[in-house]
Amino acid sequence: MVKFAVICASNMNRSMEAHYQLQKRGYNIQSFGTGSAVRLPGPTPTQPNIYQFGTAYDQIYTELTSQDVQLYTRNGLIAMLERNCKVKRAPQRFHDEPAFFDVVFTCEERVFDAVCEELLNRAGVNSRPVHVINIDIEDNHKDAGVGAKTIIELARQIVASKDLESDMDRIIEDVQNKMPHPLLYTVAFY
Repeated sequence: MVKFAVICASNMNRSMEAHYQLQKRGYNIQSFGTGSAVRLPGPTPTQPNIYQFGTAYDQIYTELTSQDVQLYTRNGLIAMLERNCKVKRAPQRFHDEPAFFDVVFTCEERVFDAVCEELLNRAGVNSRPVHVINIDIEDNHKDAGVGAKTIIELARQIVASKDLESDMDRIIEDVQNKMPHPLLYTVAFY
């Protein structure tokens, strides 16, 4: 079974929507963030809510609902956290994850760069390839849902492939032509 990871900056919105959708369809999926901390909108743009990776989604939910339930319901954070609680316990940081994946989906170019740099820093000592695909997704609830559809289409074609090494360029081209998101692709090594 193909082992997938999906990664955004904070492991809150884009990666979790894709994780949720792929998990519902039975894929072997984990999700992560690459930031130094989990950042969520606060009462003003200069007052974000900042949490450490590993802080439980239900704890974040409790804190935000006690701060201003109307604001965080209106901006979609409450619904997002309710979804996240159904998927896993807490946001995780990719840099702290020792597991191997066959395919890693990233949700923006700076996350793609951070993942490639982290894999390079791991020095490829196991000579195990990993396909890293970036799907450029705006960080909002609507685009996270649309982006998850692109990731699902990629996953569907990847799982259906009999020879992923030979088929990957064709898969990338096919999905790029069908879906609205620009894609970047590389092969890295664990």
